[in-house]
Amino acid sequence: MQQRSARWLVTGSAGFIGSHLVEALLRLGQTVVGMDNFATGHRRNLQEVQALVGADHWRRHRFIEADIRDPDACRDACHGVEFVLHQAALGSVPRSLANPLATNATNVDGFLNMLVAARDAGVQRFVYAASSSTYGDHQALPKVEDQIGRPLSPYAVTKLVNELYADVFARCYGLPSIGLRYFNVFGARQDP
Repeated sequence: MQQRSARWLVTGSAGFIGSHLVEALLRLGQTVVGMDNFATGHRRNLQEVQALVGADHWRRHRFIEADIRDPDACRDACHGVEFVLHQAALGSVPRSLANPLATNATNVDGFLNMLVAARDAGVQRFVYAASSSTYGDHQALPKVEDQIGRPLSPYAVTKLVNELYADVFARCYGLPSIGLRYFNVFGARQDP
C-alpha cells in the first residue's frame, strides 16, 4: 500500500508515547515536527529514536523546544502541519493534587493554545491524549464514550475539559478531532 507523505506535529515528542509516535511516523516516511519542553520528556528518548530510525529518516524530523503554554510557540509549531498528535500534558493524579494550578495551566490552557493554533493553521485533524480518568467514579462496565462520572482529581478535570473544548472546536470551527482515552499504557521509554 502506497502512503501519501504528510507533515505531522507531535507535541510531547520527547515523552513516552510521543517518542513512539515520532518513531513510527518517521519509519512510515512521514515528515515530523516534534515539540517538547522537557518538563517530563527526556532528550534520551529522542536520541534513541534517532538511533533506531537512522539518519535518512531522521532528516525528516524538526524539533522545537517549546512549551504549549506559549501561544506563539504553538502557532510556530502548527505552521504548515496537516495533522497534530497532541501528547503534551502534565500527567499524574498525585502531581495534580499537589499542584493543581500547574496542571491546569499546561493541560487546559496549553491544550486550548494548541487547538487555536491548529484551527488557525488549517490543520486537517487534531488527535489528542485523553484519559480514562474522565470516567471518574462511574461504576458501570463496560466503559463507553458517553459515560462520564464525577472526576476524582484535578488531572481528571483537565482531561474532561479537553474533551469539551475539542468537541466545541469541531462543532464551531470545523476542526476534526479524536480523543484517545488511554488506560494504563506501559512500555519502553516510559518513566519508572
